[in-house]
Amino acid sequence: MSDIRSAERPPTDNIISKIADYALDATIDSEEAYTTANYCLIDSLGCALLAFKFPACKKLLGPIVPGATLTNGARIPGTHFELEPVQAAFNLGTMVRWLDFNDTWLAAEWGHPSDNFGAILTLADYLNRSDQSSLKKPITLKDVLNAAIKAYEIQGILALENSFNRVGLDHVILVRIASTAVATAMLGGNKQQVINAVSNAWIDGGALRTYRHAPNTGSRKSWAAGDATSRAVRLALMAVKDEMGYPSALSAKQWGFYDVLFKGKPFQLSQTFGSYVMQNILFKISYPAEFHAQTAVEAALTLHNDVKNRLGDIERIEIYTQEAGIRIIDKTGPLDNPADRDHCIQYMVAIPLIFGRLTADDYEDSIAKDSRIDNLRHKMQVHEDKQYSIDYLDPNKRAISNAIQIYFNDGSSTKKIEVDYPLGHRNRRDEAIPLLMTKFKNNLATRFDNEHCQNIMALLDSIEDLDQISISDYLEFFIPTKQIPHNETS
Repeated sequence: MSDIRSAERPPTDNIISKIADYALDATIDSEEAYTTANYCLIDSLGCALLAFKFPACKKLLGPIVPGATLTNGARIPGTHFELEPVQAAFNLGTMVRWLDFNDTWLAAEWGHPSDNFGAILTLADYLNRSDQSSLKKPITLKDVLNAAIKAYEIQGILALENSFNRVGLDHVILVRIASTAVATAMLGGNKQQVINAVSNAWIDGGALRTYRHAPNTGSRKSWAAGDATSRAVRLALMAVKDEMGYPSALSAKQWGFYDVLFKGKPFQLSQTFGSYVMQNILFKISYPAEFHAQTAVEAALTLHNDVKNRLGDIERIEIYTQEAGIRIIDKTGPLDNPADRDHCIQYMVAIPLIFGRLTADDYEDSIAKDSRIDNLRHKMQVHEDKQYSIDYLDPNKRAISNAIQIYFNDGSSTKKIEVDYPLGHRNRRDEAIPLLMTKFKNNLATRFDNEHCQNIMALLDSIEDLDQISISDYLEFFIPTKQIPHNETS
């Protein structure tokens, strides 16, 4: 056992070194990864624009204090804000994540790798536009997608076998780690600087999951990713000024991450960093719902026509899901706010059974007060299907299965509707992409007029070489051409 009193500096933790090497030196040559990353960016921007419909999100946007803008700073899509990159990352990260509609990764830990665009996209725009930039050439769309592939991979591979939620930590810790690594690399950091930044990101510890679970579920779960990306950019900016790091941030006896926060257990990496996560990412196509319930929503919609005129005759509703689904979104009792409702499988099943839809608006108070929703929730029983839990963790399946069967007072029942793979799964990618683009167009229309929307779609159709368009030129299309009233975000 090593002497924890010794001041001799140990070697850098192997996982931190691997993250740094990958962020700096890995070559991504998967065409599928770049194509998928491009759709991830498009989808994330659409989700960000849709968030403007919701005052609870809009009130968090802009500079940290009134007037603290930055000429030639990072621009925030859908606004005229120009901000320093730390607060810019908070803005965009919050917007992308607000409605739980962006892409998802499920494993021992889950999360939303597109959260990393909060750091990547705003930092890239800032560097391109800043007079302080020493870049030899502008950061291009392909550069941003390359950074995204790496951030997705760091976050997702760490999540494969390491469950942070089981020790009470929120998954946004992995957003902070991934964004810190790629942001430091984007800033031109060397290996030691990336190591220093990532070690500080681990030393930050992790946010508690308190705000994601009953009885404390609240809106912080929608801005936690913005918080993580902004912290990442701050640590990256400090690292490239040669702020020191901590080589055994993970493994130090008594004081390191493993002993303090992970019950003494070192992380497991089941595979090397490549482009696996991007290629297998899960898109949320049709429903702004926590991903463990996506197939449950699809099954409920299938049953809508069979039950819409018999809601009062229902005796019970049996829901079969994975262990992770039960742990996260099986929830009884009053649901006090939208953040509570979009993490309740019973609520997310009741809405499509009653209305034949599930939209972001369905989590608002105006819909939630419908007494039929809680009446159905009281009749629901949620069970783990052991095979669903096995298939969920199988790297060759990555299924997110749910099934629903409804029983009536007269003894009859519906068929048991089972859905293994949601629409956004890699197994259904060809079916999903046209619908993903429809989702994007619909989201654009919530913020821009028809002519502006057409210009954006024409831009996307015209890009043949990802390396030939500056990301700042690309983002210019997502800035309003007309002044937006102050009360609708500047």
